[in-house]
Parts: sequence; structure tokens; C-alpha cells
Amino acid sequence: MNSLRSSFGPVLSLVIMGLVGVWVVGMIIGPQLIMVEQSLWNKEIGGEAAQISTRIDRLYNEVDTLAFDKSDAEALDESTDRTEKIAAITAEIDTRKSTITELEATEVKPIKVYSFRNYTLMGASHFFIFLKTIAAAVAVTVIAFVVCYPIAFAVAKVATPGKAAMIMLFLIIPYSINELLRIFAWLMILDNNGVANLILGWFGFESIPFLGSGSGVFIAMVYAYILFMVFPIYNTVETLDGSQIEAARDMGASTWQIHRKIVIPHAKPGIAVGCIMTFMLSAGSFAVPNIMTRGIAEPWFTQLIYNKFFESSNWNTGSAYAFTLVIACIVFIFMMMRFFGVGIKDIAK
Repeated sequence: MNSLRSSFGPVLSLVIMGLVGVWVVGMIIGPQLIMVEQSLWNKEIGGEAAQISTRIDRLYNEVDTLAFDKSDAEALDESTDRTEKIAAITAEIDTRKSTITELEATEVKPIKVYSFRNYTLMGASHFFIFLKTIAAAVAVTVIAFVVCYPIAFAVAKVATPGKAAMIMLFLIIPYSINELLRIFAWLMILDNNGVANLILGWFGFESIPFLGSGSGVFIAMVYAYILFMVFPIYNTVETLDGSQIEAARDMGASTWQIHRKIVIPHAKPGIAVGCIMTFMLSAGSFAVPNIMTRGIAEPWFTQLIYNKFFESSNWNTGSAYAFTLVIACIVFIFMMMRFFGVGIKDIAK
């Protein structure tokens, strides 16, 4: 705070802190608190009140049906039967509306009942999908690290400045295209009749169901989030003094020993950040699994959350599912910090 005040003055510092506070509360803390509160209650109606509500809903449906019948009757040619039919339907509609009015006067409004019921509604099948999503996100993180660590090290310490710039350029350029378009591109590549299976067919191999098996999700996710693993590792490896690597080589250390004892320990903060970001993006991704599975593979947990919110309109259970995923991500963050022996300050750098 003192450094902020010395740089921008007291008035501008207060404005900056106020805007940051609004951002944190409005975009981070506030939505989470609303989601937690939503997940802890259900509206309940018991006994006779529930029967009244059911009867009111049935009467509304009958009124809608009679309204259609009345429209059909009005479309008939002029006749005595037509007039009598319209009058009879109108009388039935009025009777039902009168009954609805009487019942609504006695209807008991639902009450909020707070409990952990929404968290216990997750059946065995949904819990398995949750565990599978977490395991898959961990696998995506591991694959991304295996792919990105050599790239980051090569750009930071091996490649010439010109080659390093070219590699970074080729990594960044695809991200100028919308994420959905990049995912659809992988869908066309990995489809049963796509480019990948076409090439396999040239060499006499049978087609691989990348989409049906779910492996396409891994490939698309690693590609979609590769920069979030490369850049944190690159930033930390670049700060490593190259003389340490040269000294280790002069002393006879192998390449594996150099990376295990010098490069990786120095790059721990960057690796932790890359793993955290890749895991959270993978676990919380909706577009990639929704497009790449096309409904023929088991759903991702985020798809279940979407269905709870927007298809079954069960916001309470959807909030419980979403907060469960948030808790899993928070646990993963602390596990990574403990595993790599880094703190918040190290990650912030």
C-alpha cells in the first residue's frame, strides 16, 4: 500500500484500491457466495399444500387445452352448433379460472429449507463422472507438462533469439482464432472420417474412434491450453543462470541430472502455476468436451452442471455441483503448492 501511495499519490491510490475491491467482491467473492447460498436450500411444500399446487397446475393446463379447442371452434363456418360450442367452452374456461382463483387464495407459498440435501443428491453415476473429470483433468495437466516443458526449456536456453521468436510466434498465432473454431478444427481432424483416420488408413490401420473413446477431448484440451503451461515455465527457466548448467556439464552431470537437480527445482514456481492453470481450465471446460464428445462418449462434469442449470432448471442442485467442482480445484491448488514447495508469493512472481 505504501509503494502504491508513493507511486500514484493518496487520492489515485484510494481509487485504484476501490476499483480492485469492487472487482474482487463483484466478480469473485460475490458470485461464489450467491452460489453457495443457492446450494444450501430447497423450496418445500408439504401435505395438502402440495396437492393444491398440483391441482392449480393441472387446471392451468386444462385452460390452455380449452383455449385451443375454442380457437378451433371459432375457425368453423357460421352455424348454431358453432355458437353453442364456443359458449360451452367459454363457460368451462371461466369455471376453471374461478376455481384457480379460489385455490390460489388458499395456496401456501413454498418455504426455503436450508440443508446439505443438494450435495447428497449426487448419485453414484454422477459422482463417478465427477471423479472421472478430475482424473482426466489431472491427466491433461500431466500430458501438457510433458509436451510443454521441453518446448519452454528449448525456447529459454537452447534456441537462438531468432528461432525462439519463431517458436513463440507459431505458438501464439493459432490463439488469434476463436477457441470454438480451433475446437471444431480438431473435431474435423479426429472424426471417424477425418484427416487422422484417413492417414491411418493409408498405412493399413483401422480407424480409431477418437471421439467415441474420449481421447479426442485430451488432444483438444492439451492444444487449447498449451500456452497456459508453456509461458509460466518459460518465464522461470529464462531466469536461470546458464553458467549453472555449464558448470554441471563440466562436472560430468548427465542431461537428466541437470534437469532434475538444477532446472526443475529452479522452475518449480512456473511449473506449479502452469499445472494449476491447466488443471482448472480443463476441469471447468464446457466447450471442449461438449463439442469433442458429440454426445457419444460419457459427459464431462461441467456438462452435468449445465444440464442442471439450463435444462432441468434446478439451480439449487446445479449450484451444489458447481461449488463441489470449485472445492476440488481449490484442493488441487494447495496440493500443487505443497508438492512443489512454493507459496503464494512464489506463484505471484
